[in-house]
Amino acid sequence: MKFYYSPGACSLGIHFLIEEIGVEYEGIPIHIKNGDQLKDAYVKVNPKSKVPAILRPDGSLLTEFGVIAHWLSQTYAKDRFAPDSFEQELRIMETLDYIVATMHMQGFSRILRPQKFTPNEADLEWVQNNGKDIVTKAAGFLSTQLGDNPFIMGDRLAIADAALFYTMFWGVARLKLDLPENLIAYFDRMSARPAAQRAMRLEELI
Repeated sequence: MKFYYSPGACSLGIHFLIEEIGVEYEGIPIHIKNGDQLKDAYVKVNPKSKVPAILRPDGSLLTEFGVIAHWLSQTYAKDRFAPDSFEQELRIMETLDYIVATMHMQGFSRILRPQKFTPNEADLEWVQNNGKDIVTKAAGFLSTQLGDNPFIMGDRLAIADAALFYTMFWGVARLKLDLPENLIAYFDRMSARPAAQRAMRLEELI
């Protein structure tokens, strides 16, 4: 299995999940800051020009964060990650999608890459502030859901934690945003896990 990632990008969540599961893989860095995702070598592998992506042992490509996380958990660690019910499975996917589609794509994208949302340099600060508002609102919702639990879905690690881990890496470690205390404590716990330490070391983030 080949895993394509960009150091510190959303693919960090998948990197954490792979290490947590313990499956063998070859990690291949695609440095987005250098435009590697647009170069022919990677476009031939993944025409979407994005990360994360996984080239599976059968030679087929799998993309999109939620799909990759679901495939990894169900293929290599089904007993550990199998939901207790269909309702719980829905709630896990609902949470993961909210983190990726709203907190990341609508919020953090505006903070980290405001130039993608306006052609006017004078509007960049407004775009970033709008992104912070979105992240703050999402963080409040997720903080309530997390409560005093060790993981976002309760007392057991779920694939939604892979998404919350990478967004909290951005919010807590990288941007040092004013986030709810339980989310900061959550990131501290998650980043201390051996799997997170291995992933972050491999990506040269620590």
